[in-house]
Amino acid sequence: MKGLFVTFEGIDGSGKSTQIEMLSEDLRKEGIPYILIREPGATAIGEKIRTILLDKANSKMHARTELLLYEAARAQIVEEKIKPELEKGTVVICDRFYDSTVAYQGYARGLELSAIDSLNRWSTDELAPDITFLFDLSEEEAYRRRNGREGAEDRLEAEGLAFMKKVRDGYLELAKKEKRIQCISALDAPKEIYRKVRLAVWEVLGR
Repeated sequence: MKGLFVTFEGIDGSGKSTQIEMLSEDLRKEGIPYILIREPGATAIGEKIRTILLDKANSKMHARTELLLYEAARAQIVEEKIKPELEKGTVVICDRFYDSTVAYQGYARGLELSAIDSLNRWSTDELAPDITFLFDLSEEEAYRRRNGREGAEDRLEAEGLAFMKKVRDGYLELAKKEKRIQCISALDAPKEIYRKVRLAVWEVLGR
């Protein structure tokens, strides 16, 4: 039995982590095998690449360098984690996947979308999510939420509101094109958002 590949997307502060936790807890209670991973990361190689990508000391990183590092981490996570788990019938929950690359490096950084699409397909060996949840939030509200969190902002969070607006606009464009993307307002109460998430996941699981 093939597993289910679920990805969560949105600008930082949109509430992805809360929804991922709620879904994970539900799957655990139901005895449904799942793994939770993040992108970039989840492998020894991917975590090292993540550190390079998010380090504010690397402010001179070129956009193409950034793109290729994300794709390198993605290739590793697909082969080492995602594919093997899907083949075992596991529900794979991934905090970000290649839609983030389209939104951040494509729409926000201005890199060629067709080149990104080719790299996304190549790095994943044509693997695509079954369901993608996009939590939509204005860049101003996202910034307000992030200011209430502990910890220093990373290199991408430090890009500012204009950058995040481009990211958000990119995500919304993607949602118009991709049927697998379910766009949900991140302004709703967490329980109401999760009701929609659970409904979609359980429908695919046939429960």
